[in-house]
Amino acid sequence: MGFLLDSDIDEICHKLGHGAREFAGRRILITGARGFLGRYFTEVFLRLNADILRDPCEVVALDNLRTSGELGAELPRDRNFAFVEHDIVQPFYPERKVDFIIHAAGIASPYYYRKWPLETLEVATTGLKNTLELARKHGSRLIFFSSSEIYGDPDPANVPTMESYHGNVSCLGARACYDESKRLGETLLRIYAEKFGVQGVIVRPFNVYGPGMQKLDYRVLPNFAAKVLAGEPVVVYGTGKQTRTFCYVTDAVRGFIGALLRGEPGEPYNIGAPSPEVSMLDLLETIRGALPHLQFEVRLAEHPDSYPADEPQRRCPDLTKARLQLGYEPEVALEDGLRRFFGWAEDAYR
Repeated sequence: MGFLLDSDIDEICHKLGHGAREFAGRRILITGARGFLGRYFTEVFLRLNADILRDPCEVVALDNLRTSGELGAELPRDRNFAFVEHDIVQPFYPERKVDFIIHAAGIASPYYYRKWPLETLEVATTGLKNTLELARKHGSRLIFFSSSEIYGDPDPANVPTMESYHGNVSCLGARACYDESKRLGETLLRIYAEKFGVQGVIVRPFNVYGPGMQKLDYRVLPNFAAKVLAGEPVVVYGTGKQTRTFCYVTDAVRGFIGALLRGEPGEPYNIGAPSPEVSMLDLLETIRGALPHLQFEVRLAEHPDSYPADEPQRRCPDLTKARLQLGYEPEVALEDGLRRFFGWAEDAYR
């Protein structure tokens, strides 16, 4: 089994509809191209070339390979794909005009941004500024991957959380290098949109998961899957009562591409699933129900020093803006997504 599911890539391409033709004959720059989401964008564009677009698009993929791991090391062999090992914190000068820029570079795992806090800050700020300058020069449309973490730990009155919520965050907290760099990145993008007319939009992903997540990604579902499939106890940090909604990757990528094509410049969009909002302990029970052949024990534990402990207690998006402006609606039920992810992980993680 490959690092992604072919059926998922086909599903994304099919559901893009006429929007897919916007990429015909265009040149697309992807930063963080060998990360989890970057690989999906790459495979989607190459599949569009193979099955839908008469005039193929060209993908220029940038990555410094810091966190790409084994799954990101294998590069597509395609005449419309070019890989450049490059850290976007340094300016990049493409040889020809770029039509779309997907700034997906970032250090998104709490384990890794705890390990590399300065690098985490730089890619979401200096790296973004470099891509904004490119977009300004080339007249490109750009999408910046911010995060639902910019909302911090919302009070109950602001859950589900709308884009207008200002956030409850600490600039000195254990997660601040990630949260605050994303917030500053959003400010940078808004300034470039207003001052220079850059066609840039912001997406705030909410717990996207699916095939292609590294076994040692240190995020919740890869953690759970690795332990379950190894026959080891599943360790839940804290009380296990913290809640999230989980968005399967096919739904998320459709939302991201919709924002890239149709989003209003300078505007943020929540992309995720609005329900079910489940605790970590409830999530494990959902896994048991969806995959009854998997047997596992659950243990609670304190956060290790390598993992920031000040995590939000609730995270759940209000999707009104994305529904109205982008026509976005997630479709994959949590149980279905879990079956797809664990089915892939049973081969990939072993």
